[in-house]
Amino acid sequence: MADRARPALHRVLTVVALCGVLAAAASGCSASDGEDTAVPDRSSAAPSTAAAPSANAGGGGAVVLPEPGISFDYQIGGAYPPPPGVRAVSRDRAAQPAPGLYNICYVNAFQAQPDATDWWQAHHPDLLLRSGDAPVVDRDWHEALLDISTAAKREQLAGIVGEWIDGCAAAGFQAVEADNLDSHERSEGLLTADHDLAFGKLLVDRAHARGLAIGQKNAAGLARQGRGLGFDFAVAEECGQYDECGAYADAYDDRVFVIEYKAEGLAAACKSWGRRLSVVLRDRDVVPAGDGGYRRRTC
Repeated sequence: MADRARPALHRVLTVVALCGVLAAAASGCSASDGEDTAVPDRSSAAPSTAAAPSANAGGGGAVVLPEPGISFDYQIGGAYPPPPGVRAVSRDRAAQPAPGLYNICYVNAFQAQPDATDWWQAHHPDLLLRSGDAPVVDRDWHEALLDISTAAKREQLAGIVGEWIDGCAAAGFQAVEADNLDSHERSEGLLTADHDLAFGKLLVDRAHARGLAIGQKNAAGLARQGRGLGFDFAVAEECGQYDECGAYADAYDDRVFVIEYKAEGLAAACKSWGRRLSVVLRDRDVVPAGDGGYRRRTC
C-alpha cells in the first residue's frame, strides 16, 4: 500500500526494534549480527536440497520450491554472511547467492529504482507511466512506476525484466522475488490490479522457463489470484503489522517469507504465525551486518 515502507537499495529510513518489547506478546525472540566479508564466489553456490520440484517447472528444469517455515534472512540492501541456522536468503540481483542456501533474487519488476530513473528516461521513456508529461512516482521511495497498461508495453517490459530474471538464473539463484505487484495502488488510477496480474503472468512464465521459482511480493488481496497465475510463494512485508499473513499462508501453503520492520509487527507475526511461516524483523534499509543501522530479530 502507498503508506507502507518497502525497502530497496539506496533508501534511507531507520527503525529501532527491541527484543524486550516483544516478550509480553511473543514466546521469544533472538537477535543476530554479522561481519562484513567478501561476497562468496558464484561458482560455489549450490541449490538447496530441502525442497521439492514444482509442477510449474518450465524448459529451464525443475523449479525448486522453498520449504515452509525455514529460517530466513532478508539482505536486499547488501549481502553479508547469513546468521547461523539461516537456510534461505533474499539478495539483490546484483549480488551473488549464498553457498548452500535457498537463494531468492530480488528484482524491482514493476517500478524503477531511484538511481535507475535516468536510464529509463534515456532508453525507454515510453515505458514509464505518466500523468500528462510527468512520470508517476511512488512518493515514499521516489520510484517511477513502469507503464504496464497495455499488452504491447507489458511485452516490452517483460523483455527487459526478463533479462534480469535470466541473470538471476545464470548466477545460481533458485528463485526470484518480483517486487511491487501492488503498483496499481500508487498509480493515480492509471493502472488496475488486472494490469499488475497480467504483467505478473509474463514474469511467472519467464522465471519458470529458466528453472526459477517466483515469489509474489506484497498485495495480500491478490494472493489467490497470484497463486492461480503460477506464483510459487509469497514475500510479505509487514503482514503481521497489518494482519494479512493469513491471506498469504492460505494461498501459498505456508510458503511465505515475512519481513517486519516494527517490534509490534514482529510480535504479532510470531504469536500467530511463528511456527508456520518464515518470519524475520529487519531495519528498513536492510543494511548489511556491521552497519550501525543493522537490526535483525526472529521469533
